[in-house]
Amino acid sequence: MDLNSLIQLKRKRFEQLEHDIAGPALFSNRRRASEMMREHANIKQVLAKWDELEVARKQLDDNRELATSRDVEIAAMADDEIPELEKRVADLERDVQIALLPSDENEERDAIVEIRAGTGGSEAAIFAADLYRMYHHYAESAGLKTEDLESSPSELGGLKEAIFRVSGESVFRKLRYESGVHRVQRVPATEAQGRIHTSTATVAVLPEAEDVDVELKPEDLRIEVSRAGGPGGQGVNTTDSAVQVLHIPTGMMVRCQDGRSQIKNKERAISILRARLLERNQREEAEKYSAQRRGQIGTGGREEKIRTYNFPQNRITDHRIGLTLHNLDRMIDGDLDELIGALQAADVAERLRESTVVA
Repeated sequence: MDLNSLIQLKRKRFEQLEHDIAGPALFSNRRRASEMMREHANIKQVLAKWDELEVARKQLDDNRELATSRDVEIAAMADDEIPELEKRVADLERDVQIALLPSDENEERDAIVEIRAGTGGSEAAIFAADLYRMYHHYAESAGLKTEDLESSPSELGGLKEAIFRVSGESVFRKLRYESGVHRVQRVPATEAQGRIHTSTATVAVLPEAEDVDVELKPEDLRIEVSRAGGPGGQGVNTTDSAVQVLHIPTGMMVRCQDGRSQIKNKERAISILRARLLERNQREEAEKYSAQRRGQIGTGGREEKIRTYNFPQNRITDHRIGLTLHNLDRMIDGDLDELIGALQAADVAERLRESTVVA
């Protein structure tokens, strides 16, 4: 990767953005203005990091020269500082490389998380509920907000399905690697003979779509309302608050009934539908370039087994990066920072290798 040439391109782009932002037409298109301001801030950080690198390189060169001085004391002092400066230069070079990688437009978005019980009957539903609580605890510890959109409880305190929104800073960047099949190995509470059962749950993390991302024409939607069913109290079960939205062109259907308000349920259903359509569109686009990023950290496909939770051994294994940790008790309670950090680092490393090959 030729950092110098890339930085020069960034400087030119930064100058153009400075000019455009100062212009009177900036907020004629608010979405475009927001994108420009975000790009301006990102490039500014990259250039600041590059300036740090240039200063560190100059200091390293100066110390190497002083290390050859005839003044023994000065040479020794300069030589002692060289290892630390070399490490700082290497760290800054990596930081700049990472900052120069093409960004994913979805990374800063909020996310809609869908969890569904898989194979394993009632134990799968209990595991789905465990994952639901795990992500809610993680969101709380990370300063993120959650909003439940729809759920379908099962017996024994499990969940057949749960859909919720997570909002805050860079949510999709944090949760994007959770999509896939999660497998649990443990002795269910209902198991009388102490045998270990294997069950699964499926997680899908979708970047939340905005109106401009997915156009929903009124004539393409069939919206039906009905009386909500299941638990929820007298207020839910005696009003026509359940909303079902069918996207006619794709046959995609979303039903929301958890809220007491028909309007709120409609908003939730439309939000989920937009996210699913955006993911569908982006997946179709990505498949056109499937030869690229072959080594990526998971495809995000819902059919891909990504992780195993082994309760008897307090072990959690992420199969995509071959990482095994023996702190499942903490992770299932929402302490996911180490695992998410490892997945992000592995993805960045792969992208850096690819950028080096391309360069």
